[in-house]
Amino acid sequence: MGKTTGSWLSGPRSVRDQDDTEQQRWRGERLGLPESGPGAAAPTGRRALGFFIDVALAALVAGLFTAPDYPGHWSLFAWFVITVVPVSFFGFTPGMAVMRIWVARLDGAAMIGVPRALLRCVLSGLLVPAVLWNLDGRSWHDRLSATVVIQR
Repeated sequence: MGKTTGSWLSGPRSVRDQDDTEQQRWRGERLGLPESGPGAAAPTGRRALGFFIDVALAALVAGLFTAPDYPGHWSLFAWFVITVVPVSFFGFTPGMAVMRIWVARLDGAAMIGVPRALLRCVLSGLLVPAVLWNLDGRSWHDRLSATVVIQR
Protein backbone atom coordinates (compact mmCIF):
# COMPACT_ATOMS: atom_id res chain seq x y z
CA MET A 1 0.00 0.00 0.00
CA GLY A 2 2.95 2.35 0.60
CA LYS A 3 3.90 2.58 -3.04
CA THR A 4 0.33 3.23 -4.12
CA THR A 5 -0.73 5.96 -1.73
CA GLY A 6 2.46 6.87 0.08
CA SER A 7 0.64 8.93 2.67
CA TRP A 8 0.11 8.47 6.39
CA LEU A 9 -2.20 5.59 5.43
CA SER A 10 0.92 3.55 4.61
CA GLY A 11 2.00 3.31 8.23
CA PRO A 12 5.46 3.89 9.64
CA ARG A 13 8.50 3.07 7.53
CA SER A 14 9.52 0.29 9.93
CA VAL A 15 6.53 -1.85 8.97
CA ARG A 16 6.96 -1.45 5.22
CA ASP A 17 8.62 -4.13 3.11
CA GLN A 18 12.26 -4.44 4.16
CA ASP A 19 13.37 -5.95 0.83
CA ASP A 20 12.19 -2.98 -1.26
CA THR A 21 15.32 -1.99 -3.20
CA GLU A 22 13.64 0.80 -5.13
CA GLN A 23 12.94 2.98 -2.09
CA GLN A 24 12.87 6.65 -2.69
CA ARG A 25 15.75 8.53 -1.02
CA TRP A 26 14.12 12.01 -1.02
CA ARG A 27 10.85 13.69 -1.84
CA GLY A 28 10.48 14.17 -5.57
CA GLU A 29 13.25 11.80 -6.60
CA ARG A 30 10.88 9.76 -8.79
CA LEU A 31 9.86 13.00 -10.53
CA GLY A 32 13.46 13.93 -11.28
CA LEU A 33 13.56 16.75 -8.73
CA PRO A 34 16.76 17.56 -6.85
CA GLU A 35 17.15 16.57 -3.21
CA SER A 36 17.36 20.17 -1.95
CA GLY A 37 17.60 23.76 -3.11
CA PRO A 38 15.79 25.38 -6.04
CA GLY A 39 13.54 22.95 -7.88
CA ALA A 40 13.26 20.52 -4.96
CA ALA A 41 9.85 19.46 -3.66
CA ALA A 42 8.51 22.07 -1.26
CA PRO A 43 8.32 21.03 2.41
CA THR A 44 4.85 20.55 3.88
CA GLY A 45 5.40 23.27 6.50
CA ARG A 46 6.19 25.93 3.90
CA ARG A 47 3.16 24.90 1.87
CA ALA A 48 0.89 25.09 4.92
CA LEU A 49 2.25 28.47 5.99
CA GLY A 50 1.77 29.81 2.45
CA PHE A 51 -1.83 28.60 2.53
CA PHE A 52 -2.50 30.33 5.86
CA ILE A 53 -0.95 33.56 4.57
CA ASP A 54 -3.34 33.42 1.60
CA VAL A 55 -6.32 32.79 3.89
CA ALA A 56 -5.37 35.74 6.13
CA LEU A 57 -4.84 37.99 3.10
CA ALA A 58 -8.22 36.98 1.69
CA ALA A 59 -9.91 37.81 5.00
CA LEU A 60 -8.20 41.21 5.09
CA VAL A 61 -9.12 42.05 1.48
CA ALA A 62 -12.73 40.97 1.99
CA GLY A 63 -12.85 42.89 5.26
CA LEU A 64 -11.82 46.10 3.48
CA PHE A 65 -14.92 45.88 1.31
CA THR A 66 -17.38 44.77 3.98
CA ALA A 67 -16.26 46.86 6.97
CA PRO A 68 -17.63 47.46 9.56
CA ASP A 69 -19.42 44.11 9.12
CA TYR A 70 -17.61 40.78 9.09
CA PRO A 71 -16.67 39.58 5.59
CA GLY A 72 -18.56 36.28 5.83
CA HIS A 73 -18.49 34.32 2.57
CA TRP A 74 -16.72 37.16 0.79
CA SER A 75 -13.49 35.89 2.36
CA LEU A 76 -13.94 32.62 0.51
CA PHE A 77 -14.52 34.48 -2.76
CA ALA A 78 -11.40 36.61 -2.15
CA TRP A 79 -9.36 33.47 -1.39
CA PHE A 80 -10.65 31.86 -4.59
CA VAL A 81 -9.53 34.88 -6.66
CA ILE A 82 -6.19 35.17 -4.80
CA THR A 83 -5.57 31.48 -5.52
CA VAL A 84 -6.81 30.91 -9.07
CA VAL A 85 -5.66 34.03 -10.92
CA PRO A 86 -2.00 34.15 -9.83
CA VAL A 87 -1.50 30.38 -10.03
CA SER A 88 -3.02 30.28 -13.52
CA PHE A 89 -0.65 32.85 -14.96
CA PHE A 90 2.37 33.06 -12.64
CA GLY A 91 2.44 29.72 -10.80
CA PHE A 92 2.21 31.05 -7.25
CA THR A 93 -0.12 32.75 -4.79
CA PRO A 94 0.96 35.68 -2.59
CA GLY A 95 1.51 33.26 0.31
CA MET A 96 3.60 30.99 -1.90
CA ALA A 97 5.69 33.97 -3.00
CA VAL A 98 6.41 34.84 0.63
CA MET A 99 7.39 31.23 1.33
CA ARG A 100 9.46 31.06 -1.89
CA ILE A 101 7.59 28.11 -3.40
CA TRP A 102 5.65 27.78 -6.64
CA VAL A 103 3.52 25.39 -8.66
CA ALA A 104 5.03 23.70 -11.71
CA ARG A 105 3.45 21.45 -14.30
CA LEU A 106 4.94 17.99 -14.65
CA ASP A 107 4.90 18.24 -18.44
CA GLY A 108 7.21 21.28 -18.27
CA ALA A 109 4.75 23.84 -19.69
CA ALA A 110 5.36 27.39 -18.51
CA MET A 111 1.84 28.28 -17.36
CA ILE A 112 -0.38 26.24 -15.06
CA GLY A 113 -3.51 27.47 -16.85
CA VAL A 114 -6.99 28.24 -15.60
CA PRO A 115 -8.46 24.68 -15.64
CA ARG A 116 -5.64 23.23 -13.53
CA ALA A 117 -5.66 26.22 -11.17
CA LEU A 118 -9.44 25.91 -10.74
CA LEU A 119 -9.14 22.20 -9.97
CA ARG A 120 -6.33 22.82 -7.47
CA CYS A 121 -8.32 25.60 -5.78
CA VAL A 122 -11.56 23.64 -5.47
CA LEU A 123 -9.78 20.60 -4.06
CA SER A 124 -7.70 22.75 -1.69
CA GLY A 125 -10.90 24.31 -0.43
CA LEU A 126 -12.10 20.85 0.56
CA LEU A 127 -8.87 20.46 2.63
CA VAL A 128 -9.02 16.65 2.78
CA PRO A 129 -7.28 16.12 -0.60
CA ALA A 130 -4.72 18.77 0.33
CA VAL A 131 -3.57 16.98 3.49
CA LEU A 132 -3.24 13.49 2.00
CA TRP A 133 0.11 13.33 0.22
CA ASN A 134 2.37 10.70 -1.28
CA LEU A 135 6.12 10.11 -0.82
CA ASP A 136 6.87 12.83 -3.37
CA GLY A 137 5.07 15.38 -1.21
CA ARG A 138 2.26 15.74 -3.72
CA SER A 139 -1.30 16.07 -2.45
CA TRP A 140 -4.36 14.82 -4.32
CA HIS A 141 -4.94 18.23 -5.85
CA ASP A 142 -1.35 18.15 -7.17
CA ARG A 143 -1.71 14.66 -8.60
CA LEU A 144 -5.08 15.27 -10.26
CA SER A 145 -3.85 18.49 -11.87
CA ALA A 146 -0.45 16.97 -12.85
CA THR A 147 1.47 19.60 -10.89
CA VAL A 148 4.09 19.72 -8.15
CA VAL A 149 4.95 22.46 -5.67
CA ILE A 150 8.67 23.18 -5.69
CA GLN A 151 11.11 25.54 -3.99
CA ARG A 152 12.49 28.65 -5.65
